[in-house]
Amino acid sequence: MNFQHPAAWVLPLLFFAGCATSPTDFSAVKLPASWQQAGNFPTASPDRDLSQWWASFGDAEMGRLIRSALENSPDIASAVANVRQAQALRKAETSFLFPELNYSGSGSTANTWQKNGADFSSENYSGGLSASWEVDFFGKNRQSVIAASADADAAEANLDSARSSLAAETALAYLQLRASESSLQLVNQSIASQEETTQLAKWRNQAGEIDQLEYDQARATLESARATISTLQQNIGQTRNRLNLLAGRVPGELAITASYHLPQPQSRLAIGIPADTVRQRPDVRSAGYGWLAAIARTRSAEAEKFPSFTLSGNLGTDSLSSSKVFNPQNVSSNLIAGLTGPIFNAGRIRAQIEGQDAAEERAFQNYRASILTALSEVEDALIACRRTSEKIGTLEKAATAARSAADLAAKKYTAGVIDITPVLDTQRNDLAIRQNLITARLDRANAHIELYRALGGGW
Repeated sequence: MNFQHPAAWVLPLLFFAGCATSPTDFSAVKLPASWQQAGNFPTASPDRDLSQWWASFGDAEMGRLIRSALENSPDIASAVANVRQAQALRKAETSFLFPELNYSGSGSTANTWQKNGADFSSENYSGGLSASWEVDFFGKNRQSVIAASADADAAEANLDSARSSLAAETALAYLQLRASESSLQLVNQSIASQEETTQLAKWRNQAGEIDQLEYDQARATLESARATISTLQQNIGQTRNRLNLLAGRVPGELAITASYHLPQPQSRLAIGIPADTVRQRPDVRSAGYGWLAAIARTRSAEAEKFPSFTLSGNLGTDSLSSSKVFNPQNVSSNLIAGLTGPIFNAGRIRAQIEGQDAAEERAFQNYRASILTALSEVEDALIACRRTSEKIGTLEKAATAARSAADLAAKKYTAGVIDITPVLDTQRNDLAIRQNLITARLDRANAHIELYRALGGGW
């Protein structure tokens, strides 16, 4: 096998201990010493438990929904079945390392008719044991066991990856629900304020103080705000259905109370160093096990070039009477040793080796890509955590100013100092900025969830 990759990407030290595989040492792969975007995030100990990361949001409803999803999701059940299947296949491959013992037995009766009228019958009974064993001199079967063991470990890592992804997707859907509910509350509050302004414009129009244009402007702004209610209600209903789907339930089965509180994570999440993060990522572990399985299958294919040695034996008995079928005098035995090896197969073995070698290289590149993806996703999440926090700080100041401007414009309009245009502009601006603030808080919470997922998600 000849991988074409930069010299810095030396193969990691992934060795076998018997039939066990353990791709946990990534020290030979060039990893950064620290995160570029870590900023003021503290560094956690390597053994920090992230299995209940959602507790940092302090929202009991979120935790309940995530636990329900992990317990009932068909995706998790399917991943568990994949683990059972891989473990069974590993047991099947292991059986080829041991002798095979079989038994057989038969009995027959034949009737004949004689000329003198007498009826005669003949009986024959036989039984036996047979055993065979392929002596694995060149490790073909042992390598198959190693490959199957790596497949089983990869299936377990995929199960962990499915759990991590499901917990994150459930949390993201839950946050989207709360953000939509918060936006709905905000729009309703804004509509109440705009209804007062529109009613005042109506009275002034009826009194001849303003023309129809100002009144129509107020009505248009009000109806435009009301139109967003249907969109938000649609988002709320569909997100609730998604939460039921993630939890393996039919729509409406889960009782989810309404809330206008958008949960926020703790301000400073402790992160690990890059090497610890790579070890925690189940998708990286799965790719590493896939590479180990490919290596073992290449070696198994190479063993096909060598001869195979088999031992077989039989222990049998043959008797004319069922009562004497186990008589030692009727027992016979034999032992046969066989040696077979390839001479001509039209290049089949060579082609199989070349194919496995290519599969091994592909598995290595997938493994390498999974490490690069892990590092990139953590850096991206760290950037998002930092920038969304900065954005929230700016929008909070803008929201305060916009609320003050809207209140002041409304008072001046009531006093007849200004026309309705500044009032409507400040009301729209106030609503837009506060909606942007909700979106920014959602983005910040989502960024922390993506960071938890990028760090391994606790599995």
